[in-house]
Amino acid sequence: MNYYKKYMQEAIKIAEKAKSLGEVPIGAVIVHNDKIIASAHNKVELLKDATAHCELLAINYATKILGDKYLNDCELYVTIEPCAMCSGALVLSKIKKVIFGAWNNKSGACGSLYMIPSDRRLNHRVEIISGIMEKECSDLMKNYFENL
Repeated sequence: MNYYKKYMQEAIKIAEKAKSLGEVPIGAVIVHNDKIIASAHNKVELLKDATAHCELLAINYATKILGDKYLNDCELYVTIEPCAMCSGALVLSKIKKVIFGAWNNKSGACGSLYMIPSDRRLNHRVEIISGIMEKECSDLMKNYFENL
């Protein structure tokens, strides 16, 4: 559990940076061989791009660093449960594991509304671990939206 918290704390720091820039506070890190190789926060507002979610940005950075389109031996840590778009990208990138903090009851696709990463009809399944530092991750989102 401490292993997961170590990397989730990094994702939270990145989410806090997003908040300071006026973005929805969601952060992600990708870990390969116990080392962070990529990180990102949402850039939807900055780029005026509805697809600029931190998961997609982090996947893009990680594939460039590894020089491969697949992230077979990687773990993604993200503060909020990924949406359908991001969950699809996780399957397509063949990431090994996703660890998230808080549930996303409005658009989550790793157990809340859908379960895309483990759908047996797809060619790859992603292990999902939820609830790591859930309160801290949830509070970040609640505070952000309360202050809008």
